[in-house]
Formats: sequence, C-alpha cells, structure tokens
Amino acid sequence: MKPPTMLPLDRQPVLTAEDRILRARCFAEEMSARRSVRHFSSVPVSREVITHCLRAACSAPSGANQQPWHFVAVSDPGLKRRIREAAEAEEREFYTRRAPAEWLQALAPLGTDADKPFLEQAPWLIAVFLQRFGQAANGSRAKHYYTDESVGIATGLLIAACHQAGLATLTHTPSPMGFLNDLLDRPRRSERPFLLLVVGLPAEGARVPAISRKPLAEVVSFREVPPATD
Repeated sequence: MKPPTMLPLDRQPVLTAEDRILRARCFAEEMSARRSVRHFSSVPVSREVITHCLRAACSAPSGANQQPWHFVAVSDPGLKRRIREAAEAEEREFYTRRAPAEWLQALAPLGTDADKPFLEQAPWLIAVFLQRFGQAANGSRAKHYYTDESVGIATGLLIAACHQAGLATLTHTPSPMGFLNDLLDRPRRSERPFLLLVVGLPAEGARVPAISRKPLAEVVSFREVPPATD
C-alpha cells in the first residue's frame, strides 16, 4: 500500500487569545438563539442560499473521508404535498398506535401531533440520506464506516449554516421514512433516510414552545491539569 498524498494545511487566520474568545462567544450566542420552528412563511428562499448551506454541510468530517451522505433539496409544491401526505400517514400511526404513553408524555410540552402543514408551507425540504455503502474505483461495493456519526455531524453543520443565513429549521423524523426513497428516487438498498429538514423563514407571529436548555454545568465537564502548588 503506497503512502497517502499529503498537502500543506491552508493558512489559518492569526488570532489573539481575546479574538478567539470573542469569536467563540459570538457564535455560541448566535446559536443559542436558534429554535426549532413549526410555523413557516411561504416567502421564497433562493436556491443559491440553500446551495451554500449544503456546501457547509458537505465540509463535515467523515469516517475515512467517505462522505456517506446525499441531500435532496425539494421546493416543488406537488412533491412537497406528496411528502406531507406520506409523512402524516406514518405520524397518524405513530400517535394512535406505535408510540408508548411515556413517549407521548415526553412530546406533550412541544404540542406536536400528526398534522404537519409545515411540510407544504416551508419553501424548502431537505431530505438527508445516509449511504450504507458506495462504489470503489474498480466498481465493487465499498462499505462505509461511522455513517451515523458522519451524517449527524454534516446535518449539524447544515442546521448551523441555515441559522447563520437567517433561516429557521425543523428536524422532522417520521418513522419509518422509506417513502422518501420512493418519492425522491433514492436507492433503498444502499441508502436510508436520516431525517427531513424543513427550511424557510418563520411565519409572521410564529410561536415556539416555552422550554429551556439544560445549564452548561449539567452537561459539560472539564478535566484540567491542577494548578501548581508551592
């Protein structure tokens, strides 16, 4: 096996310690204002904006650089309607038959139900597919590794990019989601739907659930070198 080809790292910005703190704090504050939205405006969002957000998503690290994802961005109203109809059929089964009482209780503060009008109201739906395997240079099947982790990171970057562009998002995961393979012409054998991201501007007067995030001290731990003593 020949050694890998290596390139110099692109020049990184020269920042002071104070600059890094400022940039990190500003980004944290920006992302802390992000909320999942279920009431979307029908105001169009340009394909160019969505393209740049997807570029950010595709810059994500992935296991062995296999980039095991495919994104389908949908703005066609007829196709969005069909996605809504299929999603609501699965959601009705979930809320009436599949979901245990404990799960429904956990969802209650969000005020969700089987009706998903946002799937038609929002200008864009981005279906995120996880590729179980790809194709090697010789045409053989190439197994992908760390697929859930890789696609999860890419999706997180996509959500952050949309928020940075002034767009609202909602992660939607009807279960099962195989209908997305059929409606969006993606191969069932090699790909499975990871989630459906709803993207657009929030509707005028949009409201969000009165919930809060856990305090940082509850979800973050630091293990540092203890200070030197005399």
